[in-house]
Amino acid sequence: MSQYDVEVEKKLAAIEARLDAIEANLNNAPESSGGDDARLNKLIAKLNTCAAITEYFPKGEDGVRRIDI
Repeated sequence: MSQYDVEVEKKLAAIEARLDAIEANLNNAPESSGGDDARLNKLIAKLNTCAAITEYFPKGEDGVRRIDI
């Protein structure tokens, strides 16, 4: 193998090791509670009162822009 091939193999091995570490972290992430949390609902209600935020969300059936999860 040429020196270039050796360098490429070394870099590829480093990338694969980092990818393995990232995948391990993803597999260890806590599960979502499903979004039925009173704190989350309170936060969404507060955010829906801010026009600077809701302007980026689509209008609902009533024609009002809001975060709708």
